[in-house]
Amino acid sequence: MKKLLFAAPLLLLVGLIAVFASTINRDPSLVRSVLIDKPAPQFTLAPVEGMDVPGFDTASLTGEPTVVNVFASWCIPCRDEHPLLEALKEKTGVRLFGINHSDAPENARAFLAELGNPYDAIGADRDRRVSIDWGVYGVPETFVVDTSGKIIFKHVGPLTAEAIESELLPALEKARLQLPMAP
Repeated sequence: MKKLLFAAPLLLLVGLIAVFASTINRDPSLVRSVLIDKPAPQFTLAPVEGMDVPGFDTASLTGEPTVVNVFASWCIPCRDEHPLLEALKEKTGVRLFGINHSDAPENARAFLAELGNPYDAIGADRDRRVSIDWGVYGVPETFVVDTSGKIIFKHVGPLTAEAIESELLPALEKARLQLPMAP
């Protein structure tokens, strides 16, 4: 019995090392979302105060493929990915919606005034409720929603040129092939 008590912590340590070793080469940006292949959550987001860009809601996400980007003015990686979002909009003309996460309106306005505004609609998520419903772990995060309003892709962290080419654009192509739901 004493040997078993002595060996238990050692066995637990070996087990933990095995778990950590098996995940050491895993991509840290790969976060599975339970929302993939499910309809976007029900929500309504008002526009950012003082901007001429509308807010949006769940119904706005149907009819054509939409990229939804969760961003904040205080987020340094959001600043880094912003030129790529502008280039994506310019290159593809995709409908691009922003969820402004936990941000003061004046800060969001200043961020977009400085860097440019590629968004067709921006919803103010001051209390983070909608971000939580979308399963957002942190900003930035980017989703692709198909023509029926179903989330088909999620990218955690800032987009890179490589991620756009190898992940986002193929997801957009897949979204374009989806048929809208009948009314």
